[in-house]
Amino acid sequence: MGLWDKLMGEFVDVIQWTDDSNDTLVYRFERQGNEIKYGAKLTVREGQVAVFVNEGQIADTFQPGMYELKTNNLPILSTLQAWQHGFESPFKAEVYFFSTRRFTDLKWGTQNPVMLRDPEFGPIRLRAFGSYTIRVKDAPTFLREIVGTDGRFTTDEITHQLRNMVVSRFANILGQSKIPALDLAGNYDQLGQFLQQRIAPEFEAVGLELPSLLVENISLPREVEAALDKRSSMGIVGNLDQYTQFQAAEALRDAAANPGGGSEALNMGLGLAMAQRLNETLARPPQPSPASQTAPMPPPPLPGAKPYFVALNGQQAGPFAMEELQRQAQSGQLNRATLVWAQGMANWTQAGEVAELNALFAHLPPPLPGA
Repeated sequence: MGLWDKLMGEFVDVIQWTDDSNDTLVYRFERQGNEIKYGAKLTVREGQVAVFVNEGQIADTFQPGMYELKTNNLPILSTLQAWQHGFESPFKAEVYFFSTRRFTDLKWGTQNPVMLRDPEFGPIRLRAFGSYTIRVKDAPTFLREIVGTDGRFTTDEITHQLRNMVVSRFANILGQSKIPALDLAGNYDQLGQFLQQRIAPEFEAVGLELPSLLVENISLPREVEAALDKRSSMGIVGNLDQYTQFQAAEALRDAAANPGGGSEALNMGLGLAMAQRLNETLARPPQPSPASQTAPMPPPPLPGAKPYFVALNGQQAGPFAMEELQRQAQSGQLNRATLVWAQGMANWTQAGEVAELNALFAHLPPPLPGA
């Protein structure tokens, strides 16, 4: 053995990974021929997991810490390599480092609108977007199901698939919720939590964890938003006649403040149009108030019932409706001998001789004979 080989043999390999990126999920430690020396130092930092792969088979997994690679801490690899009595020579194995930290601010959104039937607007289309976080939970499963033999696996290689999964489940949940479109903003948290619980098992099936999922916005198409803005504007304007008067007065003020802003004929025409519109608005009879619109109207008089004038204390009084005559008859103010007159009668006549008024005196005794 030469001097150089002796010196190189005394050096101990150091296997470690320092991640200087923000999107690397898995990194395969590069080693010439994948050869690792006996007693090499393996350093697994916090937020990492190391997995040894021997000839395509997943062997030992190491949590954060420092390890000296010998037979006693490589039980699975020792079995696969058939090391029954220990080993001291270099061995071949691939080492994959997994970042187990939380990868944040991953975006999701609906590429096409989601068709729904809204209880208020009818059929509508909704778009939505938000964010979510992921973390490697089961490194061997993730290596087996997703990574394969990729030497450097980043979030860009899986976010598209995860985004499609989130959007598909979100459309299903939104359709089943039956929440009106105008009430969705008050249910973002509940929708996000329900979606997270619904989709978490699918992430776990590939070795990932879904710590959080947020619904940031659910929006209507621009045309529907414009129509909704107009509807809101009408509610804010309130009384349209008063708003028209205000607009006309503002236009007249602006025209007076800027007499040179247009031709004389144009300014005159505008002034006449505004004045005509203002006169029409002012001449319009006042609209009844909401209270008067809802107040019950008195019923019309009964068919055939007509008011009567009554001679009381030598003076003409009335006309009185049948209800008032009834009260007067009960109080004794009106009797059979009281003179009355109504439209269509030739002369004043005693109330007892008017057939229509006989019912008023039914409770009274007839006059005495000879009276």
